[in-house]
Amino acid sequence: MERWKVLRRKFGALLLTSCAFMLTVYLRTPTVRLSAPSMFSADEACSSLVATQTITPLPNTPHLLVSAFADRRVQNFDVRIIGIFRRDSVRPLVCVFCCSNGTTCGRTTPAQVLQHSDNFGYPYVTTDVMCRVPPGCQATHATLVPEGQRLDAAGALNGTFLPIRNRGSGGVGPLPGPGPPLNLTVCISNIFGSYNNVLQLLGVNRVVVYNTSSGPDLTRLLRGYAQEGFVEVVPWPIDRHLTPSSGWQPAQNPGDVHYYGQLTTLNECVYRSMERSRYVLLHDIDEIVVPYRHADLVATLYALQQQHPKAGTFLIENHIFPKNHFEPSGRFHLPQWEGVPGVNILEHVYREEPNRKLFHPYKIIVRPRRVPLVHVRTALQGQLSLSQLHVDKRLWGLQRETRPRVDRALRRAGLL
Repeated sequence: MERWKVLRRKFGALLLTSCAFMLTVYLRTPTVRLSAPSMFSADEACSSLVATQTITPLPNTPHLLVSAFADRRVQNFDVRIIGIFRRDSVRPLVCVFCCSNGTTCGRTTPAQVLQHSDNFGYPYVTTDVMCRVPPGCQATHATLVPEGQRLDAAGALNGTFLPIRNRGSGGVGPLPGPGPPLNLTVCISNIFGSYNNVLQLLGVNRVVVYNTSSGPDLTRLLRGYAQEGFVEVVPWPIDRHLTPSSGWQPAQNPGDVHYYGQLTTLNECVYRSMERSRYVLLHDIDEIVVPYRHADLVATLYALQQQHPKAGTFLIENHIFPKNHFEPSGRFHLPQWEGVPGVNILEHVYREEPNRKLFHPYKIIVRPRRVPLVHVRTALQGQLSLSQLHVDKRLWGLQRETRPRVDRALRRAGLL
């Protein structure tokens, strides 16, 4: 909880530099490709077996399924299923498909399980399961079953089939239509509790929010943005299935899975955005990305892409602006915002310098069709004195446009 207390005392701003890096992630593959059982003809339509929740328990295992995406970037595979698996309980699995070109439900192929390397010592970890679509099947939905389990066993398939998204290109070849309709999507990994900093929801094409729980004020604000089509709120009831950790150190933050399943939501968001957004920015709700050398983020990203055309990931240096130090003139201590929960970021202009000897913290922007998965690591320093901070008023250059937009959103939510 100590790390969360530090987060509650501060808000983060990410300073976009002109450097670009390639991110390498290592996978562990405890399961090999296995023989598949025979096909099963279902008595009922596949649609009656489709999962209805964001998180779906996999029967006869301790694992959870989240979503399925067409992904033909990995040789010999066509579909990637994203889930949360218990690390010590991985058993051989097979992929099961529903096919649109027939009434059969239960076409199967071997599965390959890939556990992400970042588990932070927790028993559950983000996991990808790679599947190959069987010949002659125009797959629309997919699920998993333990090898050897009869598909006609009671409840074996009920409510577990995930719709396969991104079937237009599967991450390879040209996209259907003119290309991604959005330049930049922001993925906010988790919202829980009543932390109500919403200013970072401004200035990009779309925001995807994974909501475990939120206070009534933030709920109303998100609902207003969702009605405009600017925000997509994805329910994330991870606490109904596991005991989520509120941090990243099991000794201080016990639980089943790291930080409310943050790595799962971020990876899911990248794939969710693959066919509709050129770039995806991954950060928390208490952070905002600020370009310094260009007028906006899109111009910055286009410039970086020209400099580094093969890069799939751009790393952004993370700087902390402590909330306990205020700009002394009070210029942006606005009376109409005094009763609004959250933090007025315009009042905080003192920036910490990262301790690069300890850790060089970054967040990332990805080109979703070029990266298979992502991870995020952030380190925080302890509380610093005012003399150890730098004055940074870059956000003031955005206030003329930001203030009226915030006022409109607050009035719509009944907070002004």
